[in-house]
Amino acid sequence: MKEMVKKWGLISILLLLSIMMLIGCGAQEANTQDKEGAASKNKTEAVQNNGEEFPVTITDDANRKVTIDEKPKTIVSIQASNTEIAFALGLGDKLIGRSDYDNYPKEALKIQKVGGQDINAELVLSLLPDIALVTDYHYKTHPDVIKQFEEAGINVVVVGSATSFEDVYGNIELIGKATGTKTEAEKIVADMKERLQVIKDKAAESVTDKKKVWVEVSPGPDIFTTGKNTFMHEMLESIQAINAAEDQDGWVKMTEEEIVKLNPDVIITTYGYRMENPTAEVLNREGWAEVPAVKNGKVFDVDNDTVTRPGPRLIEGVETLAELIYPEIFKQ
Repeated sequence: MKEMVKKWGLISILLLLSIMMLIGCGAQEANTQDKEGAASKNKTEAVQNNGEEFPVTITDDANRKVTIDEKPKTIVSIQASNTEIAFALGLGDKLIGRSDYDNYPKEALKIQKVGGQDINAELVLSLLPDIALVTDYHYKTHPDVIKQFEEAGINVVVVGSATSFEDVYGNIELIGKATGTKTEAEKIVADMKERLQVIKDKAAESVTDKKKVWVEVSPGPDIFTTGKNTFMHEMLESIQAINAAEDQDGWVKMTEEEIVKLNPDVIITTYGYRMENPTAEVLNREGWAEVPAVKNGKVFDVDNDTVTRPGPRLIEGVETLAELIYPEIFKQ
């Protein structure tokens, strides 16, 4: 009898140990599955976050280190070019404030205006966005406003002025890093670079007779043009055209007498948005009849924003100029 009790006791202990081992294995397996699930979830969240992890520290164009703790849910943009960049990055639904001069895309017109060169600080503070995209002009002339924003917990990012494609690429990437859309920013920049290089290569290969181009950014009597260190100059160089004002720097005023002597082959105007028929105005100018561009009807108006606004549409401006100036090469 004692032997049977001892035997059943041993069996019970063995069964108990087996059950405990099974429970332990199950728990370990469950724990492993939990860890794998958590890792998978984190991976998914990282992908959804477009490859950008927060907090993130950036150096903006005022050379300030700005740390953004969480991916911004609301944004105010007080510059038309930055608004265009934000929309291109897929952030349109996060914009709750925009500059007075925004006109693209059309969805931007529905967003609350918060000022231009002068910021409506009270309104921005009432909106309390997670991030405010301002310009170097704002930073230099409204330091008190910038300070108010930061004290209210708004992350202020200064996006600098741009005079070249490289500057624009930098602005797009800066905004991308600050808003958790770094991957999308890289795609936009890569696309712009690729399209620009295609134009450069085609122009270098096919243009044998370089056209001299006069660019007019404002009509008479005060006629302004774009010299070196402007987007238009870089665009003309990209398509193997000669800027008639290449010896000038930036935006400069010139007289009609000076312009006529330049004898441009093509004239490009950029103010059709505020004048009904700029092409006719140039073609009918007194004393311009013998200018090659006028004589041959080579006067064209282009969308001002695509050749002067530092945003993703600049590449469209280059493509348009190429087709207008060298239609036999670029217009398919």
